[in-house]
Amino acid sequence: MRKSLLLATAGLAAIASPAVAQDTETPADVAQNAAADDNVIVVIAQGREQRLQDVPIAVSAVNAESLQNSGANDIRQLNQLAPSLLVSSTGSEANGSARIRGIGTVGDNPGLESSVAVFIDGVYRSRTGVGLNELGEIDRVEVLRGPQGTLFGRNASAGLINIVSRAPEFDFGGNAEATYGNFDHIRLAGGITGPIGEASGLAFRLDGVYVERDGFYDDVTNGGTINDRDRYFIRGQLLWEATPDLTFRLIGDYTSREESCCAAVYATTELAPANAGLLDLSNPIIPVLTALGLQIPSQNDIYERQVSVTPGRTYDGETEDYGVSLQMDWDIGGATLTSITAYREYDASQASDTDYGTVDILFRADDGNQFRRFETFSQELRLQGEAFDGVLDWLIGAYYANEDLTVRENLKFGNQYGAFAPCRIVLAVNPALIDTTQSGCLSAGGRAVLTGAAPGTTPAFGPATPLIIGGLDRLATLNGLGDDGTEYFQNSENYAVFTHNIISITDELDLTLGLRYTNESKRFNATFNNTNTVCPAQRAALTPLLAPLPDGTPNPLAGLAGGLIGLACQGNSTSELNGLVLNDTRDEDEITGTAILSYRPLDDLLLYGSYSRGYKAGGFNLDRSALNVPLFNPAVAGSTAALQFDPEIVDAFEIGAKYTGRNFTISAAAFRQEFSNFQLNTFNGTVFLVQNINSCGTNLNGADRDGDATTGGCATDDVEPGVISQGIELEATIQPADYVNVTAGVTYVDSSYENNLIGNDQGAPLDPALRLLPGDNLSNAPDLVVTGSFAWTPPIGNSGMTGLFYVDTRITSGFNTGSDLFPQKEQESFALVNGRIGIRGPDERWSLEVWAQNLLDTDYSQVAFSSPFQAPSQIFSAFLAEPRTYGVTVRTRF
Repeated sequence: MRKSLLLATAGLAAIASPAVAQDTETPADVAQNAAADDNVIVVIAQGREQRLQDVPIAVSAVNAESLQNSGANDIRQLNQLAPSLLVSSTGSEANGSARIRGIGTVGDNPGLESSVAVFIDGVYRSRTGVGLNELGEIDRVEVLRGPQGTLFGRNASAGLINIVSRAPEFDFGGNAEATYGNFDHIRLAGGITGPIGEASGLAFRLDGVYVERDGFYDDVTNGGTINDRDRYFIRGQLLWEATPDLTFRLIGDYTSREESCCAAVYATTELAPANAGLLDLSNPIIPVLTALGLQIPSQNDIYERQVSVTPGRTYDGETEDYGVSLQMDWDIGGATLTSITAYREYDASQASDTDYGTVDILFRADDGNQFRRFETFSQELRLQGEAFDGVLDWLIGAYYANEDLTVRENLKFGNQYGAFAPCRIVLAVNPALIDTTQSGCLSAGGRAVLTGAAPGTTPAFGPATPLIIGGLDRLATLNGLGDDGTEYFQNSENYAVFTHNIISITDELDLTLGLRYTNESKRFNATFNNTNTVCPAQRAALTPLLAPLPDGTPNPLAGLAGGLIGLACQGNSTSELNGLVLNDTRDEDEITGTAILSYRPLDDLLLYGSYSRGYKAGGFNLDRSALNVPLFNPAVAGSTAALQFDPEIVDAFEIGAKYTGRNFTISAAAFRQEFSNFQLNTFNGTVFLVQNINSCGTNLNGADRDGDATTGGCATDDVEPGVISQGIELEATIQPADYVNVTAGVTYVDSSYENNLIGNDQGAPLDPALRLLPGDNLSNAPDLVVTGSFAWTPPIGNSGMTGLFYVDTRITSGFNTGSDLFPQKEQESFALVNGRIGIRGPDERWSLEVWAQNLLDTDYSQVAFSSPFQAPSQIFSAFLAEPRTYGVTVRTRF
């Protein structure tokens, strides 16, 4: 019973316990002894089966019962169970971001690999968003904190989520469950396992899940709801124990999702005080949008979750994720050989009303001409054994992966962009001249004033007036233009060799040494197809105004001309590249590893100190908008320099301790992680930027904050890490009485940018869009997170039945949700509570449970962002988190 109570802990964690005096104990012995000892949890965090208490890294282990009690069906709900982890999803259910200790990959640009890697049954999933699928029947989830630079298939600079599904069994059994909740939530799940034939050594397992749910955003324009769920998942497994020393496990799975996601509301002071007045008529952009039909149905209360979608636009998306893997474990005498061979494919197509409002400014059509596809083959080999009478526990291995990534884009200007875009310019000249129904957004009187046709006026811009007026009129012809099947292709080939060794210096002192060599090569190809012919015409007409005057002084019309060019050529809409095929390659070599010294002064006390080095590969920004920053220069049309970013490197230091008592455990860790070339992806309202972040050892005297792209450079030999994550983690579990289990966790972390920031390790200045970063915290990185849970499973008389009362909470301090750290994107502190009560039959063969997620109906935002193109007086939008959900679940097992 104590094992089930212990494993039901929310946020159960262990901090670096040394592998002490294992002698000749094999992985099978570990598993067998764990079954006999209710206090032992077995994990594979170091590539071999070990007791959690003997793993010299910071790792949290959460079993299926814990996830079930908390209501977790995908990795997002792990937030409630692991205080150092934060998982969120934003613009698409096909994408998500995970952060550990405040560090993660921002946004959903497919060209960036995840700082927190996700593995399911030993197979790397190309991006974190894949883990947003249903998980089915699982055995446990391991959350490894800090850089993982030695083991597993891919390097991960911030941490790793390792999901282990439940294996086939040779005893026949099964399970089924049905759930109904608010928002017409229906979830059906079931599984069956057992032997195949007699004495064949074969067993099978088949699991499936079906989910549907209405969305929690109401579309007041078109009717219906957005952010719904409609998905199913199936996984089949075969286990063959060919001999006592040789086993094979074959796994195949398929997930389908056809869902409408993800809407956003305009941000108000309910989100952050800095949004005050931005949606009022005092903001000059609002009257223009209102004249074009703007509605803000949630202006008085954004958490009513009412949105106004452009008529005819949709958020419909379709995702398929499937694959097969074969794992072989072979005891060859003195060592165990493990091989994991896998192939996976992940396809996601997502339409969107990309301006997130009524006015038709920007959209992705639901026409099948936009998608992202990952096709990945991987092979991992590990050989692990012992030597010198158990003094050395050694492991060597190799890994290979080949991945094709294809992205097709159809982002286009909406049918009102041509009316809206010139208004942004006229606003800056004279708002009184605006008429949104006329070409160039100019009223008849306004046009007369600017051209000098009105009595008593002269041409407003001198001889250049016809060029400026022509530029305004050209913007009116942009409707419906944009990408029409532009395609990006990237092949990534990764191979690595590694070793991980535990040396028992004495019965109390262990030294762990790990080393990995990785080679990563990427081939990039882009073929551009865009229907925007206005952009090159605009450049040809207005580029002369960008040049200095004959006396060398800046042309006062340069800013106006640049704005007209930018409005015609921003985003993905530049046809000058049509017919151009970009090709390039990258090749990287990196050595990473770890060194850990662990010591057990008492049987129940574990101490350790560690150093580790992690790595995340560089790559290409798969968003053409980067080629427009600064204004596109045809002279470098064949270069991919603006699309590339360098590998991210982290050096991490950690000390920790753990005490294990009879009915409680307590653990503590202190860490410091230094990131060089930190990869930041941000949307500045117009384009997606991917930039490496470093700092300069010399004081830049504010040049990194002045908004000037030419100032704030640094000497190459003076470049230092740009991001530091440091803090402490405390976690405890206690069983104060029979059938009662209590957990608590506290993570305090300061994940912040250094002062004197620069762009790359060559000393380039920071992009002006990131001027708020120096000295501030990273986005989605709260300083303080507190988690806790209480589980009580008392027997009901002598009936064999038991009750269930469970509650967990996560309290989070405030943080900024935007990667550019604009104050309009701040999220105040909040608390989330989940609860579940129920009754369970003898041996838990059946159960009836009533549950609630976000029990207190806490309102908060996952991510706020600059509303696309809705400037110059920028307004902001936000992806809200889910409201309270509740329902009833019936389960049976046999």
